[in-house]
Amino acid sequence: MGTKALWAGEKEQLVHGATQVPVVHSVSFGYDDMDEWYEVAVGNKEGHIYGRNTNPTVQAFEDKVKILEDAEAATSFSTGMAAISNTLSTFLFPGDRIVSIKDTYGGTNKIFTEFLPKQQIDVELCETGNHELIEAEVAKGCKILYLETPTNPTVKITDIERMVQAGRDVGALVIIDNTFATPINQNPIELGVDLVIHSATKFLGGHADALGGVVCGREDLVEQIYHYREINGATLDPMAAYLLLRGMKTLHLRIERQNQNAQQIAEYLKKIDWVDDVFYPGLEEHSGHDIAKKQMRGFGGMLSFSVKGGVDTVRHLLPQLKFANRAANLGAVETIVGPSRTTSHVECTPEERAAMGIPEGLIRYSAGIEDIEDLIEDLNQAFANLPDHLLARG
Repeated sequence: MGTKALWAGEKEQLVHGATQVPVVHSVSFGYDDMDEWYEVAVGNKEGHIYGRNTNPTVQAFEDKVKILEDAEAATSFSTGMAAISNTLSTFLFPGDRIVSIKDTYGGTNKIFTEFLPKQQIDVELCETGNHELIEAEVAKGCKILYLETPTNPTVKITDIERMVQAGRDVGALVIIDNTFATPINQNPIELGVDLVIHSATKFLGGHADALGGVVCGREDLVEQIYHYREINGATLDPMAAYLLLRGMKTLHLRIERQNQNAQQIAEYLKKIDWVDDVFYPGLEEHSGHDIAKKQMRGFGGMLSFSVKGGVDTVRHLLPQLKFANRAANLGAVETIVGPSRTTSHVECTPEERAAMGIPEGLIRYSAGIEDIEDLIEDLNQAFANLPDHLLARG
């Protein structure tokens, strides 16, 4: 995987002896031969016509993700949410039914609870981890079974192979958001999934400097999504594609370190009096630990934990941290922290977050690649500086 992250998808786009994929900013691509132009335009010959459709730099990024996920095809988008919304819009029509889980990313949840119902699409959100309930709802019939595993922000785990079988039984498309796991830790297509989505802004890029999204999977399905995207216009910018490509060259190394750091941070937090609960699939007591061991090669760089004293403790704790950005992002080389009320589920009301099992005192912790000793010492000093009366409140 490390070798693929470095080399995959790039050779075809190198020019003039360059060892790095160029950033092609040209909006259009010209042809002197009118017949050749036509053949490229209608898809009978490889090439590029217009930047909203395809671009050499963007294609290199798509090809790299395709190879890492062992997919037949991939197409990219301006953001992760564009990848999710365009994919759903490609296949869902009035009268269709989609089954998913309650614990999806806040923006995805808003699509399920606010936008799809307006289009007369039936949405059934099941308790995450209740595989029997999900299977029962899928068995009633659905167009799409949409999953996210691990989930954002409570890193819950769903059995992918089991859900794939449920979807196949009724002819449903099975789509999974693989952002938290990355292709390094998990390859859903190998487990039978039809389509895999990534917010490339996060771990794929890894440097918090480029927005992007990508979906990969069966070629016939990706072609339909690409057609929807090329007409609706949520195109990935070539410069963003270049930054994502550059970031992916170190994907294997970054994820390996972030897996290690997140595991040690989770184990450390279990021992802290201020912490009510720690959510990380690498912990043996995590409800999805055994499933995660079966379908993941690593448990990921994301964890979350709830603190005694709720929001007031969060307000005091996070500003104390020296080696963490307090920001609405994740998956970067630097550690990033934030409560779900201002990050993953800022679009939701406190009542909606509570219904999804997200307490207001939950902190999402995206482990970076810093030395683990510094991260733990940083947390130590931050907890030590908390007012005692907040701990007494429980």
